[in-house]
Amino acid sequence: MGSNRRHHRYGAPAGVVRAAMEECAAFGTVTARSPVIATPAMGAAQRRFANAALVLASELDPPALLAALKRTEREFGRRPGQRWGDRVLDLDIVLWSGGAWRSDGLTIPHAAFAARRFVLDPACAIAPDWRTPPHGLSLAQHQARLTRPRPLPR
Repeated sequence: MGSNRRHHRYGAPAGVVRAAMEECAAFGTVTARSPVIATPAMGAAQRRFANAALVLASELDPPALLAALKRTEREFGRRPGQRWGDRVLDLDIVLWSGGAWRSDGLTIPHAAFAARRFVLDPACAIAPDWRTPPHGLSLAQHQARLTRPRPLPR
């Protein structure tokens, strides 16, 4: 989850993310919450983001959960706009305990999660040993691959 715009009720982006964590409890039991971390903007976004992750035990299947998350985004004031632009709230399903899922509008695991520190850093804070399909790497292994030092070009 992430935010990089103020909300009239919850304030700065970190407050928006914390409030969204509370709202997600309406969809099941939140069993783990990461710290909220500040991350650089990506794409067309102009402001730094506040990002976090949580583990949610829910009876909802992935499409129903995604619909609930998108409804929550709208309730927080998210409006359609520029891809990767500034937003009050962004909620995604990155991984699922059932493994992989593919349907119209939803692919789990999220296609780009392994290339995004703003996903991996908070996720590793709460579930570093979570294994991801299809190859079975842990979140910590994905994070290590993304953050390992690389030799300088010659």
